[in-house]
Amino acid sequence: MTESAATGDDYFTENPHADVVAEAGDAAAGADSSATVEDIAEDVRDEIRLGHVEDEVSHVLEERLDEAGISMRPEEVDDLAEDIERDVSS
Repeated sequence: MTESAATGDDYFTENPHADVVAEAGDAAAGADSSATVEDIAEDVRDEIRLGHVEDEVSHVLEERLDEAGISMRPEEVDDLAEDIERDVSS
């Protein structure tokens, strides 16, 4: 056997996919953290223009912000939703 040969312990762990799951989690966290309020607002604007939003804009916006881990006061979400609606309707 050479020094580079793996032992049986290298192949058997409690969770053989732990490193894959950790990397996927890190990638997902990086993707979420890169989303800004303006990015989310622009996505909502685009979806409204395409006719994909049937709910109140403030509810959709609040859900998207929550998914991205962004916390805003309800009044700020409502104000941003009004701005989005105004932008889309003009």
